[in-house]
Amino acid sequence: MNIIEQFNLNGKVAIVTGASRGLGRGMALALAQAGADIVGVGISDMSSLKSDIENLGKQFLAIKADLTDSACVNDIVAEAISAMGHIDILVNNAGTIRRNDFLDFSEKDWDDVMDLNLKTMFFLSQAVTKEYIAQQQGGKIINIASMLSFQGGLRVPSYTSSKSGVKGMTMSLANELAKYRINVNAIAPGYMATDNTEQLRADEKRNSEILGRIPAERWGEPSDLGGAVVFLASSASDYVSGHTLAVDGGWLGR
Repeated sequence: MNIIEQFNLNGKVAIVTGASRGLGRGMALALAQAGADIVGVGISDMSSLKSDIENLGKQFLAIKADLTDSACVNDIVAEAISAMGHIDILVNNAGTIRRNDFLDFSEKDWDDVMDLNLKTMFFLSQAVTKEYIAQQQGGKIINIASMLSFQGGLRVPSYTSSKSGVKGMTMSLANELAKYRINVNAIAPGYMATDNTEQLRADEKRNSEILGRIPAERWGEPSDLGGAVVFLASSASDYVSGHTLAVDGGWLGR
C-alpha cells in the first residue's frame, strides 16, 4: 500500500462527540472527506453537518445524548453498531470549560468540567474498546487535549486539570491497548476560534496578548485539525501510540 492509500478511510466508521459545531464539526468533515462514515454525538442540532457529509457520498448518523452523564455511553455504542455495523474510530471531542478565580471556584463548576471532559471520555473509550476487541480488527481512539495539557493557564483550574488528565489517560490507555492493535493518541489544539474562546477573543487585551505569542500570528480554525485527525485515524499512524500531537501554530515552541 502506498503512502497516499494509507490515509484512505473508505469503509471506516468514526464516532465523533461534540460534532455539531467548532472543532468537532471540522474533524467530522475531514474524516468524511477521507472516506469515513460518521456517527455524530451531542445535544445540538446536526442537520447541517448531516447534509454536508451526505453530499460527500458518506453516511451520517446523529445520536442525541447528554454526555455530561456517562450513563449514556453503552446506548451510544449500541446505536452506532446497530446502524453502521461496526466502529473503527472514536474521536473524544466533546468538552466544556468554566472560568473563575481559584478562590471563588465552585464545586459544580469543577464537577461539570471533569464529568464531561474526563469521566465520560474514559467510559466511552472503554465501551468502544470492548467492540474493537470483539471485532478483532484493531481500532483508533483520538482524544482532544489542549495547550493546557502542557501549561497551567489562568482562571480555568478544572479545565486544566481535566486536559492534563486527557494527556495522561491517553498514555495509560495506549500502554494497555497496543497489544490489541488499538492506537490511542491525542490532539492538543492551540488557540482556536470556537465558542470556548469567544470570551478571550472578545477581550481586546487578552486577544492581543495571545496573538502576540502565536508564531503563526492567527487563531486556529477547525479545518486546521483535519490533517492531524485523518492521520491519527488512518493506517498511516499504526506505529504511533500514546502521543499528544500539538496543532498550535507554534505556541508551545515559543
